[in-house]
Amino acid sequence: MKRLRNPRTGVDQGDVGVFSDFEDGGEMWTGSGPRERRRAVQFSAAFARPPAVQVSVSLWDMDTSAAIRAELVAENITCEGFEVVFRTWADSRAARLRAAWMAIGELPHADDWDVD
Repeated sequence: MKRLRNPRTGVDQGDVGVFSDFEDGGEMWTGSGPRERRRAVQFSAAFARPPAVQVSVSLWDMDTSAAIRAELVAENITCEGFEVVFRTWADSRAARLRAAWMAIGELPHADDWDVD
């Protein structure tokens, strides 16, 4: 199998605090049922097309007296950025969360042009 390498592929990455609800009694820490937090992330430079984005937990501070239920995803991915989305439900309690992310995609080139 041959693999083609695109010399215009770029990588951007970072680490972003999604929430910290322990200190102020926020709903992720004190609530129950379905809860969601979103955090917008802007790439350092725009990609030519929406890139592939991977998110992972880099800080996880959860109460262990109940089951830990959580989902961490990237949504609304555009050439300029995306949203980190954390969801939990039932009686799970999350004090704070930080997410690491990496975007891999095609970079724009000076010779690119659109015909209308």
